[in-house]
Amino acid sequence: MRRAKRIRAICAALLPCESFADVGCDHGYCTQFMLENGLCRFAVVSDISAGSLAKAERLLAAYIRAGSVRSVCCAGLEHIPREIEQVLIAGMGGDEIADILSIGFLPPVLVLQPMRNARRVRELLFGSGYAITLDYTFRDGKFYDLLRAEKAAAPRAYGERELEFGYDNIHSPGADFAAWAEEELAKCERRLAAAGQDVPALRARAAALSEVKHELARSLR
Repeated sequence: MRRAKRIRAICAALLPCESFADVGCDHGYCTQFMLENGLCRFAVVSDISAGSLAKAERLLAAYIRAGSVRSVCCAGLEHIPREIEQVLIAGMGGDEIADILSIGFLPPVLVLQPMRNARRVRELLFGSGYAITLDYTFRDGKFYDLLRAEKAAAPRAYGERELEFGYDNIHSPGADFAAWAEEELAKCERRLAAAGQDVPALRARAAALSEVKHELARSLR
């Protein structure tokens, strides 16, 4: 089955490991990818919704029977074994992901795809001793942020712009991020015009986006 660009991008960010967990797994496609490509030996799929978990259980039924996949219905990391080496959390809001990580165990590797407020996720990762080794925006109908964080990796230098927009978007930008920045700037400008008065937070964001947009225009020529 042909996978959506979003699923392919997430799978490409995953690292080989002995044990893997997909939290909020939905259909279980990323776990299937890990097992089919020999990238892990054991996996846990979890979801707070029994109905969503059932979809992954059907897809991974042969692996479950063989004992290489365990399914658990739980919230966040509640019943994820603490020896799991790599955890994927995709398709949730950044605040929700940050809340899950703040009360759960922290594995050696995290791959995260927040739907919004990626900055809060970045800040939590730094406060928890991770280096963010992948951090960029891609487009599949709408825009997505994708991050990989590793405890044993060398840190990269994050300033205000990297925290706000993502390290790779600033230092090795692609066309998808350029399109996102242009759309976000247009949104800010429309909101400022509709407000009919100065909104400092919006004005500051528009200025930052305008600066990024002009730098992208030079780097992507």
